[in-house]
Amino acid sequence: MRRKIIAGNWKMNLTVAEGTALVTALRDRCAKVSNMDIVVAPTATAIYPIAQVLAGSMIAVAGQNCHWADKGAYTGEFSPVQLKDAGCKYVIIGHSERRQYFAETNEGVAKKARALFDHQLTPILCVGETLEERESNKTFDVIAEQVKVGLSALSADEVAAIVLAYEPVWAIGTGRTATPEQAEEVHAAIRKQVAEIYGQATADKVRIQYGGSVKASNAAQLLGQPDIDGALVGGASLTADAFMGIILYEESKK
Repeated sequence: MRRKIIAGNWKMNLTVAEGTALVTALRDRCAKVSNMDIVVAPTATAIYPIAQVLAGSMIAVAGQNCHWADKGAYTGEFSPVQLKDAGCKYVIIGHSERRQYFAETNEGVAKKARALFDHQLTPILCVGETLEERESNKTFDVIAEQVKVGLSALSADEVAAIVLAYEPVWAIGTGRTATPEQAEEVHAAIRKQVAEIYGQATADKVRIQYGGSVKASNAAQLLGQPDIDGALVGGASLTADAFMGIILYEESKK
């Protein structure tokens, strides 16, 4: 039975004061939530103070990106060593916005995944197709390549422990959401591919999140699909009420 994981990616939003106020509210409201993993990914400047607020709670902290090197002349970058030292347990890699705006490649994602495991950090590895790729019937080819290369430096045991996130680029921040059936179809294909490369036991363990305009009103339907193991949430993670509405998605079924 795979444990659900709900992660909030704040992107380039919230000051340190705003972020600490948000996680203080989340920490208190999540105190009795025990059936899932909850993660927040602040901007880099807020990671350390937010990790301090969340110390001892059930909410973990993630970085939004990293470099694969431990240290060096890489101005503006953050290493896995530094992110772990600041309080991270997870790091998002391969997000479509990193691929689109900052020339992130599948090969670079693979190097980052390897570096994160080397420092006992869990990657949240994002894959997804653009609207043009979906309309050209290239969805499964694009994602298969992202998965194959992105995981290529990892062992079967490491793949089992990773978090994959399927984020159709056309649904990120647009208000458009893949239907539960569309999302499940891609999640199932990813799991099948992992099984073919790493074995069924690994595929049964790996968690695959859905991301793309997830909110309280659609969380129950999406997270009720057999191969969807959580959500990578953008805009709806920026307020406690909206994020809690997703975390408590089970209640929306009643």
